[in-house]
Amino acid sequence: MSGSEREPRFGPGDSALAQLPTVYRDDLYAGKVVLVSGAGSGIGKAIAFLLARLGATLVVCGRKLEALEDCADKLRTLSGREVMVHPMTIRDPAQVEGLFDAVWERFGGIDVLVNNAGGQFAAHAMDFTDKGWNAVIDTNLNGTWYMMQNAARRWVAQGKRGASIVTIAAAVDRGLPGMAHTAASRAGVIALSKTLAVEWAEHGIRVNCIGAGAIESNGFNNYKEENVGGLFRTNPMKRAGDVQDVAEAVVYLTAPSGKYITGETINIDGGMVLWGDFWPAGMPDYFKPPARET
Repeated sequence: MSGSEREPRFGPGDSALAQLPTVYRDDLYAGKVVLVSGAGSGIGKAIAFLLARLGATLVVCGRKLEALEDCADKLRTLSGREVMVHPMTIRDPAQVEGLFDAVWERFGGIDVLVNNAGGQFAAHAMDFTDKGWNAVIDTNLNGTWYMMQNAARRWVAQGKRGASIVTIAAAVDRGLPGMAHTAASRAGVIALSKTLAVEWAEHGIRVNCIGAGAIESNGFNNYKEENVGGLFRTNPMKRAGDVQDVAEAVVYLTAPSGKYITGETINIDGGMVLWGDFWPAGMPDYFKPPARET
């Protein structure tokens, strides 16, 4: 069994991913071209799988060619439609420009942009290095901006209306202790998206975000073993969400169901921003209850 075929430690395997129940009809995205960044694994792959099942022609991009090719092969089998693979990093504006050049040359444009690519790691703020901080900001904030601006400029140039952008951000309403760089970059994306929703409304472009909470996927592998259990207790539902929760929200926002929604952030977090303690880098002793005397 190859590495790509093994059931992952967290989240569904590809065979399960292709059969997850959905409320949407099979042809919802027929005739639509959708670009999904970071589609080689985790939430991005789940979004791509669902869109393929609903009839979309897909463009998948990310840093790891092997993962993208493996995903694309399964998407072609699943949908019987064309899938374009383009390895690149969203942190480089020249590579983003090259991606959109290639997509416009092949398909003449896209209908939906899903900004899923991003990255972070759990650490206390005083322990961040300059390199670690800048890497997260460059990917999550700057990279997302490069993607959004490139898409919008081309849509406006071709006079396209009805296009949609959704960015997978994070549920940052109360901050994210242990992930300050993520909180800063994702909050920036959310504020940026609200601004662009107003600026770009005249061009018929809708811009929304999803604030993801603890979603069980391969991203859980980025946390220390002793801290993973805490991810299932970050909200009043006392469990993690699954990748299909996010994928179906993407469809809701970008399909006709979301045609009157722009500038919004839908939190998929089980109520985390209302209640939970979220300590992906481990809870500091200061916040732990004192030990009882026996």
